[in-house]
Amino acid sequence: MAATDEGVSGAGPGAGPGKRSGKRLGERSGKRTGPAVRGAFGAKLVQRVSATRAFARVAPLLIPAVDRAVHRLSGGRTMLSTRLLPGVVLHARGARTGQPRHTPLACMPEPDRGTWILVGSNFGRPGHPAWTGNLLAHPEVSVHWQGQEVPVRARLLAGEERAAAWQAVLRFWPPYAAYQQRIEREIRLFRIERR
Repeated sequence: MAATDEGVSGAGPGAGPGKRSGKRLGERSGKRTGPAVRGAFGAKLVQRVSATRAFARVAPLLIPAVDRAVHRLSGGRTMLSTRLLPGVVLHARGARTGQPRHTPLACMPEPDRGTWILVGSNFGRPGHPAWTGNLLAHPEVSVHWQGQEVPVRARLLAGEERAAAWQAVLRFWPPYAAYQQRIEREIRLFRIERR
């Protein structure tokens, strides 16, 4: 969820690739790398709501638009959805058109590796989100993360590497399991690494 999947996996708190100010991202100023919802009850409630079919119908229409507006107004420092999950704004080229695409997305930072995982859940809707096709066609992209433009390379995960990442993603944000149960396609996972 957050930023969206259809389009935030956006900018926000957490950790990302590389180093900054002499510290690994994620260590910076004590910023958190996981979901920001405080309290067990609040987190569980948000997760339950975000796993519903009603949320999956409404979220793709609202969240990306709001995140883009907040991201623009904040000078690229934040998005509304990052109050729940860390996010990046993915800057890629369209798979067919080659035109620039700017997609806010939720992400799972991997601070120990200096990478992120992007989850192509599309809120549990049948088709793969368009941004995943863009990454398959043009894997060298950039992300906007905490006010910085970071050049990255995306890699589709498969086999044991995907299985391990999927388990980490489910611990990070359990509603992804509900999204996968609703659809027949396997949700695409990408690891993005600094170029």
